Amino acid sequence: MSYYDYIIVGSGIAGLYSALLAKEQGRVLVITKGSIDDCNTKYAQGGIAAAIAKNDSPKLHFQDTITAGDGLCNEEAVSILANEASDRISDLVNFGVPFDTVNGEIALTTEAAHTVPRILHAGGDATGEHIEVTLSSRVRSSKIQVLEDCLATEIVVEKGVVNGIKALDCRTGSTEEYECRYLILATGGAGQLFKFNTNSEIATGDGIALAFNAGAEIVDMEFYQFHPTALHLPGVTPFLISEAVRGEGGVLRNVDGYRFMPDYTPEADLAPRDIVARSIVHEMEKTGSDRVFIDITHLTPKVTTTRFPHIYRFCLDHGLDITKGLVPVAPAAHYMMGGIKTNLWGETNITGLFAAGEAACTWVHGANRLASNSMLEVLVFSKRIMEKTRKGAKIETAATSKGEETHRSLSQRQLPQVAPAPSFSALQQLHWEQVGIIRHQESLTEAADTLAAWQKSLPPPTDRHSYELNNLVLTGRLVTEAALLREESRGAHFRSDFPQSLPQWQRHIVFTRKSGS
Repeated sequence: MSYYDYIIVGSGIAGLYSALLAKEQGRVLVITKGSIDDCNTKYAQGGIAAAIAKNDSPKLHFQDTITAGDGLCNEEAVSILANEASDRISDLVNFGVPFDTVNGEIALTTEAAHTVPRILHAGGDATGEHIEVTLSSRVRSSKIQVLEDCLATEIVVEKGVVNGIKALDCRTGSTEEYECRYLILATGGAGQLFKFNTNSEIATGDGIALAFNAGAEIVDMEFYQFHPTALHLPGVTPFLISEAVRGEGGVLRNVDGYRFMPDYTPEADLAPRDIVARSIVHEMEKTGSDRVFIDITHLTPKVTTTRFPHIYRFCLDHGLDITKGLVPVAPAAHYMMGGIKTNLWGETNITGLFAAGEAACTWVHGANRLASNSMLEVLVFSKRIMEKTRKGAKIETAATSKGEETHRSLSQRQLPQVAPAPSFSALQQLHWEQVGIIRHQESLTEAADTLAAWQKSLPPPTDRHSYELNNLVLTGRLVTEAALLREESRGAHFRSDFPQSLPQWQRHIVFTRKSGS
């Protein structure tokens, strides 16, 4: 059996960046269920937030993040994020990430809920792709071992300490076990829960399921962010229309051409994502349409094509010239703000198990992620994992006060006598319709009962497809049960039967698997 100092599951920016740092500290193995290039990072268009401008400061970045998080951010975690941002940007520059510049300085742009321009980008709207390609090429040229087409299926824990991981070779069907000192889950999110989403097909909640089944704590799963503007064309997979489009001056119009966002909020088109997404839903209901439009025709074609080359080309390939016509959009599931509960050093409640990136809940995002904080969070807290695990490191990791918590296990449910057979399409339809942007007790309860029935009926997984379906059902149960428990509206979680935020719910819902279940 092979032994490694670090095993990292996932090959997005969290996995690759962690691997490049870890190789200086020991033997590293990266396990990824597809190619090293299959990840959500490459689809990230907006960029990375960092207070590097002369008129900006970590204090301003801190405040914007706290405001967006709607009462559930951990202030110490946000302070770490804002203050360590510039150093982590320097890391990417040193790795060779080609950030866009103006007159020799890194170019910065504005996104919703940021008070000043602080978004760094590369290749216009191709930031994630540039970072992914840069880091993956460095990993490929290093001595880091990478197992592609291998799906992690079980974390091996002995007496509360990580011992290794089991992985399925998706090509041969064989299962191998790998031992390690430290295991880092960097598996990304779970956007494939929803019929309409902006995520890669690999985003199936694998890390959440792995961690939960191993006994790790999972927190804040009710907070799933829906991006307000995904391209909405018949027969075309939802394609993200970056928030930076509105940051550069794009405005939302309904099917009648009316600019509606000022009717909903003084911040208009630059309001936080949850407000914009719900406003779009209400406007679509009012007009009887399944879409609204972004209008950037008032920008010069040069600005549009150079600032958003990927978006421009994608739309043009589908018969739409965004320099001349309106862009049809609708909300889509985008980002999982909850996840595997960690402390400020990426540690979970299981010794030796760490989590990074979208799979982790570092307490930075709270109830609603501030745009472009996600890639920064990856860099900052992945670096802290490496600092904590460095040989000879003496870092106190006493529990940090993060607010009150409600601890639960998944409840036993009244299983419906008749339920549709579990499948990817049925699961995605269920979550979109009943656990989506606007929620209600009746629909959530029905969804929770159906998911429990599905989990009970699913046979033991044997291949990648069946493991992913099992992982999505379990992750969906955690999202749905948390949404049902939180009887208020806060950030990205909106209950039509409890439309207000309530002081008693300024707390976190934590799920842990029952012992022996």
